Amino acid sequence: MQSCGFCAIVAGAPAFVVLDEADLLAFLDVRPVFKGHTLLVPREHVETLPDLPAELRDPFLEAVQRLATAMEGALGAQGSFVAVNNRVSQSVPHLHAHVIPRTKGDGLRGFLWPRHRYDDDEEAEAYATRLRDGLEAPPAS
Repeated sequence: MQSCGFCAIVAGAPAFVVLDEADLLAFLDVRPVFKGHTLLVPREHVETLPDLPAELRDPFLEAVQRLATAMEGALGAQGSFVAVNNRVSQSVPHLHAHVIPRTKGDGLRGFLWPRHRYDDDEEAEAYATRLRDGLEAPPAS
């Protein structure tokens, strides 16, 4: 896709590459939460996680695992934060996983956004039911 910044990087635009494989590319985020913040993308233009072809699911997650491990071993982080946005808050419309090194007391709080409690157990159960029903429904085309 011509206007996709991540496709441009896949095609050879400058980036600080961390992982370079046949189907996947990882590079440092230009606006890191913490130094070492890495983005993993499929080389093929895929917009969201639900769009990721089945044959890339395991390699994608396996690469996320390796990057999370490298955050600790290579950077001395105590852990990592892994996130994938789908459409909302997705600044580049190309699937990417954020792998961010973490240390206790680094200042990153929670999931980066406010929490919203359910009004009661009935409301929570209604949401759980809707999601269970959605899992049983055939995927939208």
